[in-house]
This record gives sequence, C-alpha cells and structure tokens, in this order.
Amino acid sequence: MVDCRVRRSALRSPAGTLAITFCLTSLLWAADSPKDRQPTDPKSLSSQSSQSARAVPIEDLFYSRRVSSPSWAPDGKRIAFTTNLTGRANLWMVSSEGGWPLQLTISDDRQSGAVWSPDGKWIVYQQDFGGGEYYDLFAVPSSGGSAVNLTNSPEVSETSPLFSPDGKALALDYKLKASPANDIAVFDWTTRAIKNLTKEKSKDHTWEIAAWSPDGRSVLATRRNSADTDASVFLIDIDSGKTEELTPHTGAVLYIASAVSPDGKSVLISSNEKGGYSNVAIVDVASKKFKWLTDMQWEAEAAKFSPDGKLASYVINADGLETTYLYDLAAENATSVTMPPGLTVPAGTPNSFSPKGTSLLLSYQSSQRPSDFWVYDLASKTPRQLTYSAVASLNPDNLPAAQLVHYKSFDGKIISAFVWMPFNLKRDGSNPAIVLPHGGPTGQVLDYFFALAAALSSRGYICIAPNVRGSTGYGMEFQKANHQDLGGGDLQDEVYATKFLLNTGYVDAKKIGITGGSYGGFMTLMAIGKTPDVWSAGVEMYGIIDWYTMLQHEDPSLQEYEKSLLGDPVKDKAVYEATSPIKYIRNERAPLLILQGDNDIRVPKEEAEQVYDILKKEGRRVDAHFYPAEGHGFAKRENQIDSIRRTVDWFDKYLKDAGASGGSSK
Repeated sequence: MVDCRVRRSALRSPAGTLAITFCLTSLLWAADSPKDRQPTDPKSLSSQSSQSARAVPIEDLFYSRRVSSPSWAPDGKRIAFTTNLTGRANLWMVSSEGGWPLQLTISDDRQSGAVWSPDGKWIVYQQDFGGGEYYDLFAVPSSGGSAVNLTNSPEVSETSPLFSPDGKALALDYKLKASPANDIAVFDWTTRAIKNLTKEKSKDHTWEIAAWSPDGRSVLATRRNSADTDASVFLIDIDSGKTEELTPHTGAVLYIASAVSPDGKSVLISSNEKGGYSNVAIVDVASKKFKWLTDMQWEAEAAKFSPDGKLASYVINADGLETTYLYDLAAENATSVTMPPGLTVPAGTPNSFSPKGTSLLLSYQSSQRPSDFWVYDLASKTPRQLTYSAVASLNPDNLPAAQLVHYKSFDGKIISAFVWMPFNLKRDGSNPAIVLPHGGPTGQVLDYFFALAAALSSRGYICIAPNVRGSTGYGMEFQKANHQDLGGGDLQDEVYATKFLLNTGYVDAKKIGITGGSYGGFMTLMAIGKTPDVWSAGVEMYGIIDWYTMLQHEDPSLQEYEKSLLGDPVKDKAVYEATSPIKYIRNERAPLLILQGDNDIRVPKEEAEQVYDILKKEGRRVDAHFYPAEGHGFAKRENQIDSIRRTVDWFDKYLKDAGASGGSSK
C-alpha cells in the first residue's frame, strides 16, 4: 500500500576547486506539461560502450549511506539528521560548514524527524520498534548523552514533532493503534502531559501537523480524506482546540498546509484547485484570499518561507525530475536553484532556510548518486556539498543512468517511465529485462537513486519503471484512472512497457521478469497470474494477494485507504474479487521469489504466507524469505543487501542461466 515525493553546472568542492562536473543524461528532459508528452522512439535508446563497466558490488550500494530528515540548530552552526552510516538509521550531527559527522544515538530501530529545542539543548525525534511503524518520541541532549523516551506509549504512535516558539511544548501527530486517523496533539515539555487538539470522528479523514504560528497560540494543520482527493487547511487554537478553516470549499479539492509566514498573516499551501493539478499559493489568514505563485500542469509543491518573509520556496516535479524554486514575494518572480538533473528539494524541519536566512539546505540525488545534503548560499547563488554518501566504487560514470521515456498504452494513454540501459549490449534481441512497478498505487517513480535498478542494470538487465495510471504527478484525473480497477488498466500499462522494450531491438521476449514492493508486489502477483505469458520470473516484496484478508490484518488507516480505492467490501464484492491476485495466481508460470518483513503493518506477512502456501501446494517453483524485526521495506543494511542478492540470484537463475525457456513452472 501507500509508502504508503534541468541544467548543466560545475560545482565547487569544500576546498574551493572545481571538483565535479555534471553532464546531462540523454532523454532526461521533461515536456512542458503532461499533455505535451510525445511517444519516444524505442530505437532511440542505445547501449553505450564502456571499458570500465562492471557489476556494482551489492554491498557497495548499501555501504553508500542515505541521509534524510535534517534540522538546523538554532544558531545555524550544526545540522542534525538521520543516516544509516552504521547500517542503522540513527541520529547524527554535522557542522554546517562541513566535516565528519558525530553520532548522537545508537539503536537497532529506525529514527527520524529530528527537531531542535529553541535553546539548542535538546533534539527530539521519533523511533519505531522492530520496523513496526508505531513510534514514540525520544529526546537526546545535543551535547551528547543518553536518549530519553518522552512518550513511552505502546498503544499510540507519536510522530512529526514540532517545538513551540518558546520551547514549552511540542505539537505532533497522534494516532491510536486501533484508530484509522491521526489527530493533532500537544506535548507539555515540563509535565510530559499530552492534550489532543483534534478528536477526529470520521473513519476516512485524518489530520497532519504543518507548523506553529509565530506567536505560539495556534498550529497550522491539514485535514484530508483517506483517498487523498480532498483536504483543507486549518488553524487550531492551542488553548481551546477551536479550528478555523482557511480554505473552505465545496467538492473534492486538495488544499495542503506547508508554512506560516514570519508575521503570521499568511500561510503557504499546495492545492489542485486549478483543474486537478497541484500548484502553490499564499493564503491571507484574515481575508482567506489566494495569491497563486504557480499555474501549471506539472506538480508544484509548497515548501517554506524564509525567516525574513521575503522568499517562499517550492518544488516543481516535472515528469519525475524535481527542481527547487525561490519566489521573491516583493518582485513577484521565481528563480530556480541551479543544481544537476535529478531530485533537488528543500530539506529541513521546521525550516530548510538557515536561522539567519543566508542559506538554504537542499537534498539532492539522482539515479547515479545517492542522496546528499547541499548548502545553497542565497547571496552568491552557489551550492556547496555538505555530506558525501557514496563509497568510492560508485563512480557515476560506471552506473547506467535513468532515461525518461514515454510510450502509448493499450488505450492510447501516454505513460512516462524511467529506463536503465546497461553498457555494452548488442541490439540482437538476446538481452534480459525487468519491469519495476512502483508502490502506492498513489505514488510515482522519480529520478532517485534506485539501488535495485543499479544492481540489475549493471549486471546486464534492461530495467523499466513505469508511472502507470493511478500514479501521482500527472493530475487528479490520471491519479483516479485506476479507481476500482486495480490490476486492470494499470497492469496493461506495465505490459505495454515490455512491448516498448521489445521494440528497442535489445530484449528477448522469453527473458522478461518483474519485481516490486508493496503495490509493486501486488502488481507482480497480478502480472504473473493475469498475464502469465509475458513473464519468465518474478520477485514480489510485501505485496497483496487478497484485498479481503488485507482488510482483516492491515493498519486501520490503510483499511480506509483500501476502501477508497475499491469501494465498500460488501456492496462492491465483485470489485474486490476481480482485483485480488488470488483469483489468478494459479495461472502463473513464472518462478516466484517472495520477500517479506515479519512486522509489516501495511502489508502483513499473512499475505506472503498465502502466496507461498498456494503455489507450494500447486507444486510450483516458489521460494520465500521472511525478515525478523523488519517492517514495510527493509531498514537494516544486512537485510537490504540480502534481499537484493536474493533477487539478482533469482533472475540470474531463471532469466540467464536457464535460458528463460518459459512454459509451465510445475
């Protein structure tokens, strides 16, 4: 289920010398809008020759670190963040000028969402247990020391902490295990008492905290429905819990809160009010009037105000490529932050701007580079790399880059996809290929560092990751195009990705595999069962086999999401049955590997167990591996390495070693 989101430049190293020159990847330019996309000529894809190309060591893909959820210290001199440098996602701290980071916490469990107390003495973060995604809030002294569990509430998940301006309280998202909804709550820093500000009664709506008002009297929040098709922005009074809706509307429209201006008079939001396409606006709190900063059909997402209130930041996602923009509120114009092609987004809680407003913290990654933080100087308009995640063996020149392509599906709908083309292939129709369906279904493949695609493509597998109907990033009409049709039109979009690859002249039709996680795992199961002639091997990771058993075991919030996609489980019984892979799975002929975390609350292990039991009883070629103390996706380094090694070995066995003869897998 849901995991539920350019240009050439030379960049300077910390020493001031020109160290890295980024070159544009061929075919990596987006159209002006989703409606302007044109089909790519399959023959335009080619395999480049490279004498230095080699299979990337799988260990190196994960000894290259990942960085996330940074937070500026109040003095702007340090940044706390999450990294898996040790193989576990723990809290670290680095000087904003650069240097080796210091580890703040040590835990087997994943930690994220760091925020500093206004006095700079404490850092508060969220931590789950065994991958189970029910979180407590912890605090650790910024000078080092033992972490303290602030909430210690096994039946409640507390996430997204935000300190009040005076440091006396934390606003947070508060979810009972048995409830489908997040509420907004306030944690008293002195007494450790929690007071709920909202008490959501509707099963199909939930709240999300966004920001404090500068005076500390209210918080900005979003209330949205489970289908993610309707949302509104509210200010909530801290003392009374009284709500003021800033975006009253009729019909299904998304209004998503992002930030409050430093003077408290306006808020920054994203909304798809304009024809179902996400754009950025500023809302005047007093009059509730809108000032639109963007008007486009690519996805624009609001970020933050600068501390002086002169700038507003936002991100434009154009066909899976993300660029950060700074909007000058006085001049009423926007300029892009110059970075290489890929994903460049503002990073930081509660603000990506430095406390003095002189710099902007960015997260940057691409298909050839894992995520790193960069500090962008607003005066000189120059970026400086802060973290260095990749190990030496991950030379971008030796990694196949993702190429953006478009193709027509069965009904003429244009589908965007990223393709990884290995080096040194012959265009002789002999090569294996893998389709990589994404999670969601309300998700999108972006130009991110995709370790699985890197592992496979560097080993000779042509990979394609389509953004099928139901994906985000292409407007609400496209996002809703698979409603009550999961594994129908969107599966055909995956099948037509294989037709596109076959038309390149590189791929052997008997050597095509499919693998994905979450909804991508569902799609893998649906594909090998409903279109068995297309696939010669599959690897499904924590995928859904039966929507009815999902309803019995998944988290209550995802029960509501599932119903928003498929309808009422009683009235729409035929829909649930037609969209469940269990109806088709006995038709499969492709050998299947199943990978699953024991503590997954999104797609519980009962789904994987059903698949294995059915196929084993049928005498099919099936294997399964369950990872203890892992949830939805694998967080521990040794399990990340093991899962990809198993995947590569499976495809090597059935797409390379066995010659992929197809036919019955009995």
